[in-house]
Amino acid sequence: MAARSAIAGIFRGMTAPADTATSPLPATVRVWDLPTRVFHWLLAVCVFCSIGSAWIGGNAIIWHMRLGYVVFTLLAFRLLWGIVGGYWSRFARFVYAPATTLRYLRGGSLPDEHHEVGHNPLGAFSVLAVLVLLAAQVGTGLFADDEISNTGPLVRFVTGETSLALTRWHKGYGQWLIIALVVLHIAAIAYYLLVKRRNLVRPMVLGPVDARTSAFGAALLAAAAAFVYWLVVAYPR
Repeated sequence: MAARSAIAGIFRGMTAPADTATSPLPATVRVWDLPTRVFHWLLAVCVFCSIGSAWIGGNAIIWHMRLGYVVFTLLAFRLLWGIVGGYWSRFARFVYAPATTLRYLRGGSLPDEHHEVGHNPLGAFSVLAVLVLLAAQVGTGLFADDEISNTGPLVRFVTGETSLALTRWHKGYGQWLIIALVVLHIAAIAYYLLVKRRNLVRPMVLGPVDARTSAFGAALLAAAAAFVYWLVVAYPR
């Protein structure tokens, strides 16, 4: 029962009804802008393909590294977007104070200003956990050494012992923690679809497209890509 409640709490629908005391009909609130939706699906594809290429090994490792650079770019973009991006995509809009999260887990209500829109505290925690773990995976990969023929682009900045320790995390605990969160994410979506009859995928596919917001997001993504290229390719050796 506790596990079911935890899964149910991870993600809620991305639309919410208006206050029925002032509105007889539910109003739809569009939360996810196009840059956020593109980030979500590109990240999902890259993570799945990255895990698959790591398991295949051999010549597929070069693609594992390339996908890692793409994930690095996406994470750098999401950090920027979480600060200056769309209203509902900013970290300030869905990162809750520890006291609020504890009250929610104990069955308490959220502050009025949240209006049941976007992620609940447990869902927000899961988003941050995914981002932090992926950042750790990318970071350790940059310094990794498989002791065969592939090394991360920044391996020269650490000792061999440190590189091997980071590699063990990257190939072991880090990988399996990411997989566990992916499984939990899919389980939460399935629970909402099959039990609560709420489709959480549709809002992340369909939605309004604002030209100015999208152009700004594209510019930030290009800046993130330029930084990653400089760090892993053009940085003076």
